[in-house]
Amino acid sequence: MTLNLKDLNKKTAQPVYKSLICVIVKSSTKKIRVFSMKKSKTDISNDVELNEAHNKKMQKIKGARDKMMSGKTKEKGLIIVHTGSGKGKSSSGFGMIMRCIAHEIPCAVVQFIKGTWRTGERDFLQKKFASECTFIVSGEGFTWETQDRAKDIAAAQAGWKQAKKLILNPEIQFVLLDEINIALRYDYLDIDEVVEFLLTEKPPMTHVVLTGRNAKEELIAAADLVTEMSLIKHPFRDGIKAQKGIEF
Repeated sequence: MTLNLKDLNKKTAQPVYKSLICVIVKSSTKKIRVFSMKKSKTDISNDVELNEAHNKKMQKIKGARDKMMSGKTKEKGLIIVHTGSGKGKSSSGFGMIMRCIAHEIPCAVVQFIKGTWRTGERDFLQKKFASECTFIVSGEGFTWETQDRAKDIAAAQAGWKQAKKLILNPEIQFVLLDEINIALRYDYLDIDEVVEFLLTEKPPMTHVVLTGRNAKEELIAAADLVTEMSLIKHPFRDGIKAQKGIEF
């Protein structure tokens, strides 16, 4: 409907605003158009029924989850593997490092392979949280860049030696072994030795996260938690290079 401005006195306007949800548009003719979006009784009734059905469904889900969680009382140090061709393996690992710092849980990182590649997470942790998180860099870069297998093997083994010390340190409760799966894939490290150490020597309440694509079956079998990041789309295929804040 269309009302003249002079008609919008208290007597005429009051019932309009009480009965309608309105959209008011000014026009050059000094008229106001009020478009009614008033819900019918049927719509309101349907909303009530939908809300009630939703509440009942959520109550049922909550009851089931509470029952399930009531039986989850144990804690243990986990062996966690992030693998797959998709992005997010290291990102997830460093996200957990941030959580550890927030909870004042002593933690450490051994970064395999990336070596000389300057990353945001490395700069941030070394500059801002050096006392909360030990950060060790092993290697001089990705193996296809160094093109020196002997040097890569020596660097990986030195990194693993450091990693074992950190894992065995009773003051450290969380260790991220970033890109170790690449070192294992190329047999720079002995997979049997790594798995045996994690299963038999790792302290029972220490968490260890191992990242990198192509995780070996032996490691997957030994792990408590394995996540495979799948590649669906990636800007690299469209000629977009690695960017700060996204890849490093």
